[in-house]
Parts: sequence; structure tokens; C-alpha cells
Amino acid sequence: MTEPEVLVRVSSGVGRLTLNRPRALHALNRAMCETMIEALLAWRTDDAVKSILIDHEGERGFCAGGDIRMIAGSGAGDASEAKAFFDTEYKLNHLLFDYPKPVTALVDGIVMGGGVGISEPAVVRIATERTTYAMPETGIGLFPDVGGGWFLPRLPGQTGVWLALTGARLKAADTVFLGIHTHYLSSDALDAFRAILAADPAHPVDVADGLETDAGEPPIEPHLPAIDRLFAFDTVEEIFAALEADGSDWALAQLATFGTKSPQSLKVTLRQLRTGAALGSFAENMAMEYRLGGRVVRTPDFQEGVRAVIVDKDNAPKWSPADLTGVSDAELDRLFAPLPEGEEWTPLP
Repeated sequence: MTEPEVLVRVSSGVGRLTLNRPRALHALNRAMCETMIEALLAWRTDDAVKSILIDHEGERGFCAGGDIRMIAGSGAGDASEAKAFFDTEYKLNHLLFDYPKPVTALVDGIVMGGGVGISEPAVVRIATERTTYAMPETGIGLFPDVGGGWFLPRLPGQTGVWLALTGARLKAADTVFLGIHTHYLSSDALDAFRAILAADPAHPVDVADGLETDAGEPPIEPHLPAIDRLFAFDTVEEIFAALEADGSDWALAQLATFGTKSPQSLKVTLRQLRTGAALGSFAENMAMEYRLGGRVVRTPDFQEGVRAVIVDKDNAPKWSPADLTGVSDAELDRLFAPLPEGEEWTPLP
């Protein structure tokens, strides 16, 4: 018997969803998302379930993202399987975002992409000394989906734009400082959190407040003025120019990082975040990201990014277009355009 990829149970008033795909760093596939949706829908009206806890088995990270190889394989064809995955995953993201009971995510380890999508909607988001957070999609020709267009522009200042464009990796001191995660606990304290939550399942915020400790000084803090100044523009070209003009070691390091990213992804991502910042609901944002997802996975850059970073691992992608001048506003308009009637993404009722 193979182990289920998500362990589902109710214990002491807590609905437990435990990611259980350790060899793949708990990367999400469609079946995992469907399993979580089914449980969450059942628990939504179950008075015996007071709150939800999302965590993972083992010590190899919370969730490294989605099933990128499947998405790329589908995108090389008609993208129907990829779109079905996005539809289901985004329904899960929205269900968690609007959930009527408190949700806690124990983000103990690597959290990227799809892992961010199932943890950011939680009311309690606990980071540990093992947490590494990133949205690295511009490095594989994609964009920070799973709600990135909503969450990232709502971080302090321009930090979300910086994170989205550069794919920068943050440890817990920074994620708690920025509000990406709400609490810091040592990984040794997670069992105590679970035990106390079992005694008081309706109040995970109070339990986390009682156990939290100091994550330490955030390394990002000295760079906040530069981030807010240099990433405040509405075109990637202006951000590049500002970084060049600044000329500091930090600014030039950001430029060097940009040299590894897909020019198309950079432009898509900046427009995604600027658009998402002005939207009135999370559902509207997910509909935008669904339009983008089904189209971007069929572009040459996504196929090439997956080849270079995930398949061949040569980390030498040949982007097409090769620079920002080749990415036209007309192409961006095409990627963001509404879908035909009946094909738009909609949330679960």
C-alpha cells in the first residue's frame, strides 16, 4: 500500500491536513489539491472542527511548489492538464482565503510557489529556523501565481515587487518582519504548539502568541529605503535604469540577478502585481492569474526555463525574447486578456 500524499484526519477539534510527499518536497499535484478541498468543504460546516492545521511529514521542507514537470509537459501541448491543475489549485487557495474557521500553517522548511499559496491565506503562519521562503518563478519563465498578485503588492512598500522580480530567498527573521509569516517558533516548539492547540482548538492565534519567540534582526531592514525607491516604477526598464544609476553594490547585485531571469516573466510579473494591487477581491486576482497561467505555460520561455533549471539543470536558459525590448505591450495585453465566455476561472460556491 502506498502512503496517501495528504494525511487527513480530525483530532481534538482540529482538522489536520499533513502534506506527505517528502521525496518531491511535498510539491502539490492536482490530486493533493482535490483531497484538501474535499476535507475543507466537509469541515466547513462540521461543528466538531474548530480550526484547521496544515503541516508536513518529515524535515525536508513544507512545500517546494507545484508539479512543474507535469505543467511543462502539458504546456508543450494544449495545456489542458496544466489548466485543470491551476483551476483546482486556485480553488483551494481561494477556499482557504475565505475559510470561516481559523487556519494555521506550520511553515517549517522550504516554502515556495504552491506552498506559499496554501500557507499565505492562513490566519496563523508560523515560521521556524528552518524556513526558507521564495517566489522564484521568474527564473523558470513563469510568474508568482497562487495569489502572488494579491499578497505580494500588499507587503510593506515595494518589498513584494522586489521579491517577485528577483526571486530572493528569505529566512524567518525577514518573513516575520515583513508579515509574510505571523509568528516565529523554534522547530522544537512545534509539538508543544500542536499539544496546546489540541486543548484549545478554536484559538490558534492565542496559542501561537503564547509560544512565539524572537526571530532575530531582519537582514532586509537596512535595504528597505533602497527597495522602496528603486522598485517603485511601473516598467521593468525604469527599475533597471534606477538600479544602474544607483550603482551601489546592493543595486548592482540585483541587476546581476535580473540577468538570469526571463525578460518576458519580469514584465508579466510587474504588470501582475501592479494590477493585483488595485483589484477589489482575491477571486478577481485568481481569475487574472488563471488567464495568465494557461497562456504563459505554452510560451517558449517557460519550456526553456524548466529545461534549464529543473530537467537538465545547466542553469543556462536561452530566453526568447532575449531582452526586455523584445517583450511588447501587445504581447502582454494578449497574455492578460479575458478568456472566452464559459472559460474564466470561478471560485467554489
